[in-house]
Amino acid sequence: MTEMILLLFVFVLSIFLGFELISKVPSQLHTPLMSGSNAISGITIVAAIIAAGVDDGHWETTALGTLAMALAAINVVGGYLVTNRMLAMFKKKEGPGSPQ
Repeated sequence: MTEMILLLFVFVLSIFLGFELISKVPSQLHTPLMSGSNAISGITIVAAIIAAGVDDGHWETTALGTLAMALAAINVVGGYLVTNRMLAMFKKKEGPGSPQ
């Protein structure tokens, strides 16, 4: 029971820190921050694969590892798509009057 309370505390603390970090970072730094969070999600995928592969006799471990792997993969793909779209906003647009 004590371990569950500690894990809940870490979860709530990480939500609070994430909210404070995102709200305090200037908008110019959101793209590098998203790239960093994508790298962290890659680490999450590795940990989820390890958790899903543990053979401890409980199907819940495999199910939670698989769910974590799927959610982290969605986060990585979505993050890279959003980062790519944001970086495209900084490219110069070529028009008929622009120098070549």
